[in-house]
Amino acid sequence: MKLNTQGRYALIALVDLTRRGNKKRVSLSDIASKQNISLPYLEQLFVKLRKAGIVKSFRGSSGGYVMSHEPEALRITDILKAVDQDLDLAAENKRIEEKKGSTKEENLSSKMWEQLSANIYVFLHQMRLSDIANDQLNPCPAVPNFVSISDS
Repeated sequence: MKLNTQGRYALIALVDLTRRGNKKRVSLSDIASKQNISLPYLEQLFVKLRKAGIVKSFRGSSGGYVMSHEPEALRITDILKAVDQDLDLAAENKRIEEKKGSTKEENLSSKMWEQLSANIYVFLHQMRLSDIANDQLNPCPAVPNFVSISDS
């Protein structure tokens, strides 16, 4: 699984929206300028997020977006699925195996990718939007410096 820009930017925008609170409707242009995300791209993402019931939109001079649910109730997997993020690491291996005959060793290796994919899914499913917005993520004690922020 590679987190594409849709999943990444949707998560950034929703963290921004969550941190502003649900008292005021927030325009996408405000989020776009604050987060340096293209407004047309953000509009495409929010169409998907609205259809998935993650955000509500309001029109008019006091229009904008608010969260549909409390951030504690929104799982990261829900957000990623809403913007068509592929959460299956083993998907590429499955496509390769379907195209050609697979060997016993390929099948055995595929089991490892399926296990890794399942573990990542469980990790993302257990994490909630509020965990990120409230900076409640703790580094893994085994590899505390493994994850670093990167623009690539």
